[in-house]
Amino acid sequence: MAKRDFYEVLGVPKNASDDEIKKAYRKLAMKYHPDRNQGEAAKTAEEKFKEVKEAYEMLSDPDKKAAYDQYGHAGVDPNMRGGPGADGFAGFGDAFGDIFGDIFGGARRGGGRQVYRGADLSYAMEVTLEEAANGKDAQIRIPAWDDCEACHGSGAKPGTSAQTCSTCHGQGVVQMRQGFFSVQQTCPHCHGSGKIIPDPCPSCHGQGKIKRQKTLEIKIPAGIDDGQRIRSSGNGEPGQNGGPAGDLYIEIRLRKHDIFERDGDDLHCQVPVGMTTAALGGEIDVPTLQGKATIDLPEGTQSGKTFRLRGKGIKGVRSSYPGDLYCHIAVETPVKLTEHQRKLLKELDESFKKGGHKHSPNDKGWFDKAREFFS
Repeated sequence: MAKRDFYEVLGVPKNASDDEIKKAYRKLAMKYHPDRNQGEAAKTAEEKFKEVKEAYEMLSDPDKKAAYDQYGHAGVDPNMRGGPGADGFAGFGDAFGDIFGDIFGGARRGGGRQVYRGADLSYAMEVTLEEAANGKDAQIRIPAWDDCEACHGSGAKPGTSAQTCSTCHGQGVVQMRQGFFSVQQTCPHCHGSGKIIPDPCPSCHGQGKIKRQKTLEIKIPAGIDDGQRIRSSGNGEPGQNGGPAGDLYIEIRLRKHDIFERDGDDLHCQVPVGMTTAALGGEIDVPTLQGKATIDLPEGTQSGKTFRLRGKGIKGVRSSYPGDLYCHIAVETPVKLTEHQRKLLKELDESFKKGGHKHSPNDKGWFDKAREFFS
């Protein structure tokens, strides 16, 4: 049976680039994967794959491609091709090894113990608002792992030693065959270590490491907020089989403040003001994280009035300038009055009533709305 044109087999034009040829080959190779073509279709798929493989071998080689373009099939004598067969078919395993090697960054089959990165650890750290705003140096106690002194890190009972795993022969991985394919997976017997410890060390229970506590110096950056995390590289759990240690994440918890509430880089606070001060106006002192500040209350200040102090908030970790402080006025009603004070307030109230609504600008509108509501 006459061979089809190689370009036709791959479904690409004769002026196709190397990348286009490679992309077409990958697509067709996956299409004729034996696992995707079972039963009666399997034999046809195998023949198609051989045809696709041969076409790609010819067109991916610059010399063979040039000869084919000039002389056709006669220019690429099968007897001059290397490989396991005259038809140029290297087998499904090798072909897909090329494909998967390209896709997964050049991974290759081979031995070697499986190494595993250690798990990450989390540590909750409570800080005050002042500490979060200004930053601080702190010390924390975290778990650490040292080599077991009894077995010197081997995991085996003193006087004994670990043995090479008989399942994977020390490789840490085993090959599982499925049809034409060979799949590599972690050895289920030694779990990738390549060794078996028949008599574990009683001190570390075969782990080779002992858990201890250590003190770690932590720098809390100025402006950090509640819920943000600081990463300490390599201070998590140790890796396995020589793998890297995990990381430690310190999560910041902001302690409730007696005066301020934080909202991003801004701060909010309630400022209690006496009734007479709110009515007459004047200067009042308010606290900030930087010290004392002064607010000039206008005459007749109402409860709920907000004053904004620019730059008196917190400069966040990623902010170029600090936030603001919002002072919310809360007018206080006098309590525990003396008889003399009651008498004075009654006289004051009578004078307010004689003046009508001009002393209470919100009264008239509110009572009008209430009458409309009930009518």
